[in-house]
Amino acid sequence: MSDIIQHLGTVESIEGSHVRVIIVQTSACATCAAHKFCNSSESKEKMIDVYTKDATSYRVGQSVKVFGTTSMGMRAVLWAFGVPFVVLVMVLYTCILLTDGNEPLSALVAMGALMVYYLILYMCRHRMSRKFVFTIASCK
Repeated sequence: MSDIIQHLGTVESIEGSHVRVIIVQTSACATCAAHKFCNSSESKEKMIDVYTKDATSYRVGQSVKVFGTTSMGMRAVLWAFGVPFVVLVMVLYTCILLTDGNEPLSALVAMGALMVYYLILYMCRHRMSRKFVFTIASCK
C-alpha cells in the first residue's frame, strides 16, 4: 500500500513561497453514470496551502498535483475526532460522578469541554501546520 496520497488541483493564488491550491474532492458516486440524476453524489472544493521554494515556477490557474502522506491524514483524524471523543467521554463520566448523576449538567459541561478543546486546537493551528506539510508538482 502506498504511503503517498495525491490529488489534482488548480493553483488559486501565489504569495511569496505560499501557493494556495484548490482541489475538488468527490465521492465515489460522482464517477457513476447516473450521478446527475441522484442526490447522493457530492463534490466539495478544498483549499490546500503549500509552502515551497519553487513557488515562482507556478502560475495561477495551472493544474498541479498535491502530495501528502497517509500518516499525516491519520494524525489529522486523531486530532479532529479521536482526542475529542476521549475528552467528551472522560469529562462526561467525571461530571456524572461529581454531580450525583445530573446528566443534563454533565452533558453541558462535556460540550463546553469540547468547545475549549477545539478553541485550543484552533489557537495552535500555526504550530500544527508545520506538522502537516504538503508538496506540489506540475502536471505534465
